[in-house]
Amino acid sequence: MVRFLFLSALLACGLSPLLGQSLTNQADRQFDQLAYASAIDLYEQALKNTPALPETERRAALAKLGFSYHQQRDTKNAERVYRELMGMGDLPAEHAPAYLYYAQSLAANGKFREAQEAFGKYNTLVPADQQAMPYSRLYREADALSKKATTYKVEFLTINTRKAEFSPMLYGNGLVFVSASGGSKGSKKVIDSKNGPFLDLYFMPEADALRGRVTTTGTPRTAKRKTRTLAPKPNLGGDEYTALTANDSRTVGFYGGNNVNQFQSYDDRPVGQSERFQKSLNTRYHEGPATFSKDGARVIFTRNNYNNGHYGKSKDGVNKLKLYTATQTNGVWSEAEELPFNSDEFSSGHPALGKGPNGQPDQLLYFASDRPGGFGGTDIYVAKWGDGKWLEPVNLGKDVNSKGNELFPFVDEKGNLYFSSDGRPGLGELDIFFAQLGNDGQQVKSVQNLGEPLNSPKDDFGIVTDGDRKAGYFSSNRKNGGSDDDLYRFTREGSLYPCRQLTISVFDAQTKEPLADTPLHVDDQVGSARQRDLKTDANGLVRLCLDIDNNFQFLVSREGYLANKVGFSTKDLADDKPSRLDIALAKPTEEAKPAALGPTSVRGRVLTQADNTPIEGAKVILVSECDGTSQQVITGADGSYGFTVTPGCDYAIEAIKERMGTAGSRIDKDGSGSTDILMFRKGDVIRIDNIYYDLNKATIRPDAAKELDKVVALMKKYPGMKIEMRSHTDSRATAPYNRKLSANRAKAATVYLKSKGIAPKRMIAKGYGEDELLNKCADGVDCSEEQHQQNRRTEIKVLTLE
Repeated sequence: MVRFLFLSALLACGLSPLLGQSLTNQADRQFDQLAYASAIDLYEQALKNTPALPETERRAALAKLGFSYHQQRDTKNAERVYRELMGMGDLPAEHAPAYLYYAQSLAANGKFREAQEAFGKYNTLVPADQQAMPYSRLYREADALSKKATTYKVEFLTINTRKAEFSPMLYGNGLVFVSASGGSKGSKKVIDSKNGPFLDLYFMPEADALRGRVTTTGTPRTAKRKTRTLAPKPNLGGDEYTALTANDSRTVGFYGGNNVNQFQSYDDRPVGQSERFQKSLNTRYHEGPATFSKDGARVIFTRNNYNNGHYGKSKDGVNKLKLYTATQTNGVWSEAEELPFNSDEFSSGHPALGKGPNGQPDQLLYFASDRPGGFGGTDIYVAKWGDGKWLEPVNLGKDVNSKGNELFPFVDEKGNLYFSSDGRPGLGELDIFFAQLGNDGQQVKSVQNLGEPLNSPKDDFGIVTDGDRKAGYFSSNRKNGGSDDDLYRFTREGSLYPCRQLTISVFDAQTKEPLADTPLHVDDQVGSARQRDLKTDANGLVRLCLDIDNNFQFLVSREGYLANKVGFSTKDLADDKPSRLDIALAKPTEEAKPAALGPTSVRGRVLTQADNTPIEGAKVILVSECDGTSQQVITGADGSYGFTVTPGCDYAIEAIKERMGTAGSRIDKDGSGSTDILMFRKGDVIRIDNIYYDLNKATIRPDAAKELDKVVALMKKYPGMKIEMRSHTDSRATAPYNRKLSANRAKAATVYLKSKGIAPKRMIAKGYGEDELLNKCADGVDCSEEQHQQNRRTEIKVLTLE
């Protein structure tokens, strides 16, 4: 007993740190071998049972434990561990990545404010990490991914089982998908496995008849399914995708494994007649995501490295994934053949066919691979069909691929690419992204996160949809996490675009040549006044995705050119299609060089014609007559607007507001002109100045014709406008005479408008004589000539304005 007590005391006082060090050493070995599940168990034991572990070793163990949870996609535990690590004080530079992983875990758990703080510390320590920069903006503007949550209706498909169903693909009039369940009711598989959780391709006829239940938007984990008992979230390598390995996951290595041959009791046995699939496609090993040619006669699919009854391994003993193809003749599939760019040393999978630059279908093959030379774990590649074979694949580059994993590509009929990523800013784990590609199928124009409800804090992947994203299917484990992947159907009920896509083109005003590498300052005029500094690409372009219902200003400056400030608004747009904004930069002319004073500002207001009331929400457009460039802003509550102009140029100003019109205004190069804009609506009476007639005559004089030409321009500007031409006289002469004279003058004005192409049905001529005097100068009242002149006027009354 004394010996036992002595030994216990010895262990507590002396051997405990040694035991802790032994556990951390074992954990480090597992960590170095990428066996994160084993490393987690050992690190947790070491940290729990060894409170006296030296601080440097404890910090290192926490950093590796947090990263292990990060790799396991266990964001809750990753946050817990990293929070403890942060509590030990500022981290040394060697542990700087922990701030980034902590920020990502916080974001995945919906804590964006804290995520931004953590990222700020990371950015201070590693300012050169450009690939991490998008996270900063996402954390500041986290609500952007939720703005379109009501755009889509998401339905949980009732064909889902308690095992994995994922990667749907339309085929014929049905749906092909990957399943580990042994099949859903109504689905067909040619062969069956008695043992082993291997993945196979299934076909569900009549996809339109698939039943679903509406789930909640965003993170529908509260939606209920048939009662069932769920196992705890499995370790990587223990899910439905893989045979148990030390380092295996659905994303890194694509559910490959080094124990593929363990289920020797597998029996190939037909389970029913299928019109689509034969034994050659479903083997005793994993068959994963597939793609079909447009005519349905060719399939390309993912399978373990298994050929002619033999399976291959890499040098490190891992059975990788490869791409195989087969053709169909009279409903029978041929034997599967390998694609030429497969390798025993890395995985290739998740194929998607797209059309080529000439518009021919099935000329490009997109897929995911962890082959050497990529940007991270797995990247998206594209191979071209040429000379009767698939040519060497090309990496889609950093605009798509990241330090993380990009997987599950899909290309719609318009050539748009969809893929999933855990290495780009998103709502959590795997998020679905949309990439607009150039005609060559390789140039990436823009990439955006689809946001809620297509994405959630869990894995979202394997989307298939039409070119306008009106409807489709995708996979997600949002309901219960882990390996519980399910199929969902979605339909779009709102705008396609979660933000306004804008391409800005900057060019030389004289030569029209694009100006590359030109600084562009973006100023958000509403809310938090966010600002960004960007530069044009080699083609003088900058591509942005702007928040909706907002105002922006772009200041473009370049040495040797006059700066140009252009406004743009995403409010009250007539459609939700991408926009383009051309910004020309002019070199200073000799006469404008005193204006080397630089651009100046002009301010004005938009007011009602009737009573000079400020108009809020009017779009004001300023057009330079030097180079044709334009600026636009939206007026505030006081009707005011402001622009930057270049001295020495004439400008035209226009205002737009629903059910209102205006003649606009001008600013001349000498600075003259009015910056206030008057707008009219139905029922308003607009006075036309400087319409003079010879005494007792109704003939249109040349000087009056110039003024009436402005009315012609206004009528052509608003083709739905109808007017009453109103003529007035002063009180001198008799009332009947004045009424007749004014009627003749009004009629003469409408005849002139008709001669200029204005339809007579859009005009009514009426003379009011002296019936509507503007002052007291009636018969018998002594008035000056100037006072009488006020009453001699021509007006138009707006009868309709569409």
